[in-house]
Amino acid sequence: MTAFGYTLMTEQSGPRELVRYAVAAERAGFDFLVSSDHFSPWLDEQGHAPHAWTMLGAVAQATESIPLMTYVTCPTMRYHPIIVAQQAATLQILAEGRFTLGLGSGESLNEHVVGEGWPGPAERHERLAEAIGIIRELHTGRTVTRHGHWYRVDSARIWDLPPDPVPIAVAVSGARSVERFAPLADEMISTDPDADLVRSWTAARGEATGPTRVTGQLPVCWDTHRDKAIQRAHEQFRWSTGGWDVNSNLPTTDAFAAATRLVRPEDVADTIPCGPDLDAIVEAVRPYWEAGFTDIALVQVGDEAQWRFLSEAAGPLLEKLRAAAP
Repeated sequence: MTAFGYTLMTEQSGPRELVRYAVAAERAGFDFLVSSDHFSPWLDEQGHAPHAWTMLGAVAQATESIPLMTYVTCPTMRYHPIIVAQQAATLQILAEGRFTLGLGSGESLNEHVVGEGWPGPAERHERLAEAIGIIRELHTGRTVTRHGHWYRVDSARIWDLPPDPVPIAVAVSGARSVERFAPLADEMISTDPDADLVRSWTAARGEATGPTRVTGQLPVCWDTHRDKAIQRAHEQFRWSTGGWDVNSNLPTTDAFAAATRLVRPEDVADTIPCGPDLDAIVEAVRPYWEAGFTDIALVQVGDEAQWRFLSEAAGPLLEKLRAAAP
């Protein structure tokens, strides 16, 4: 059955609120939780960027059984791969096996802050592939020394490991990234409901029966008043209209504000379901399961409506989604 998740969006809520939302989402019946991992919000209006791993440690203790995933962590610049390996192992222990490490090649917004510049896509993919290899090796419990092309590791060992290695999911966006990362990852992540991408991933892994898990994500802006929802979606999420090629390369909130100054509320409403109509949200989600996605995480846009969404809309929405999905 298709699983439906809730997004802990670190760009739009503080850490204490995110932990409370995680508990409420589990009680509302969501199947899993994903968390963004940002150093900066996309826009000043969002106003938050707590440390995702600290927050997830608290979530692991505050929740009971709901699976967790980073969506996604970049293990190549802001974090050295050995730090990601250690964080993932510790979180898996705290979560008692509920955690999946979601990885990606990153965005300039979050990675340029360490002062190492922002490389092009080819280098980003090379760095990510090398980082995955380091994380995998450290999760065996061995002492690791490496002198790779991008990373040096000197006698590193993870002392606290879960019983089983942490599953790794990798975000992909096209044929080249699928070819590169399908053999290295356990699961696939993508934000586009692209059936060809899922088929390519399955073929690259040699899985005749289809991939075990493909996780997608999309924003929704539920509110009892459609106009209010559109206004909030425009204020908080107009950055999303730029597309990945733009969004991965802009370095600051000022840059995103400048790039989206001509985006109108109706432009955002064309891409994000806004308002009280739960059937419209179901129809926005439908392309994901039709493309072969097994897990779909929703982002409720804006902090101000989270409690009402979780207490009023989430239960009926999940019923409708499960009735419509395979």
